[in-house]
Amino acid sequence: MSSETSSHKPRVAVVFGGRSSEHAISVVTAGAVLAAIDRAKYDVLPIGITTDGRWALTADDPERMAISDRRLPNVAELAETTEGGVLLPVDPVNREVVYSEPGSVPKALGEVDVVFPVLHGPYGEDGTLQGLLELSGVPYVGSGVLASAVGQDKDYMKRVFTSFGLPVGPYEVIRPREWDSNPAAARKRIVDFAAEHGWPLFVKPARAGSSMGITKVADLSGLDGAVEEARRHDPKIIVESLLSGREIECGVLEFEDGPRASVPAEIPPVTAHDFYDFEAKYIDSADGIVPAPLTAEQTAEVQELAVAAFEAASCEGLVRADFFLQDNGEFVINEINTLPGFTPISMYPRMWQESGVSYPELIDRLIQAALRRSTGLR
Repeated sequence: MSSETSSHKPRVAVVFGGRSSEHAISVVTAGAVLAAIDRAKYDVLPIGITTDGRWALTADDPERMAISDRRLPNVAELAETTEGGVLLPVDPVNREVVYSEPGSVPKALGEVDVVFPVLHGPYGEDGTLQGLLELSGVPYVGSGVLASAVGQDKDYMKRVFTSFGLPVGPYEVIRPREWDSNPAAARKRIVDFAAEHGWPLFVKPARAGSSMGITKVADLSGLDGAVEEARRHDPKIIVESLLSGREIECGVLEFEDGPRASVPAEIPPVTAHDFYDFEAKYIDSADGIVPAPLTAEQTAEVQELAVAAFEAASCEGLVRADFFLQDNGEFVINEINTLPGFTPISMYPRMWQESGVSYPELIDRLIQAALRRSTGLR
């Protein structure tokens, strides 16, 4: 139901929180979106998902969703009740959301025109929520099932990029059964990888974000601990070599005529941290440089690569693409993020702000792009 064909304001359900280790950052992102969304143009329904998976009606209170004194927010603190649950219809002809409490008659909350998911990580950013919304016939902001799954899984993401001729760095994947059944053989593969590409290595969960569970490993002595830390977030891990060079990011946004790239940003070396980890990103507010100090040719190249990555993974709506500009002058794509953070210090909105798209306009463009698309095959 588009705003052009209806006299009522489109109703936007902002869905946040979730079961992943990025729960708190999702809450922070939702607070920023709720604070900036144009209430004169849209009706808003905030829906939080607790860490145990309950869909809850929450307070529409952005101030309570911010990081305060290094304390991370959560949905349970924002939920209006401890038991009630929000139910989405699994019926393409009915978009009415229902709220149900034990022992009470379910209460209709009205129809939802579009969902703005700001979930990060598994059970939200990885295609699972997108699949539910496809079954429900409800339009939503961001990429579909396939692109969301590819964007969450660093293994298959790199395979897709390679198949499209995009430059990626060396990596090795250790699947759950390999480490569980024969850790010595799996460890040897990592050691052989290090022998070829050198230490240090980065050991990462294959399907996590916000730098959760990542360890920079200087030598063999730290390997097992790094693997176990990554496996706390995901039983499938990916090992990457250190790429010396500059960290460059670029945003992609879907306009009426197709995807466009923002000005790029640079993440400078973080002196207080070993790398650009969770604490540097969200707690200590490490600053990026926007726009990145690149030549006109380098800027055009990274923008072209960012849009190519967006198209290669069949993305929609938005993407943040992360690169390394190596010492030899060549770009290597590290990863894409199909639902990048929208916190006040997040790079994606900052890059678009510098590109002439304000934060409220950015949110509006994402909602309008979702309303233009149908669910199903497209």
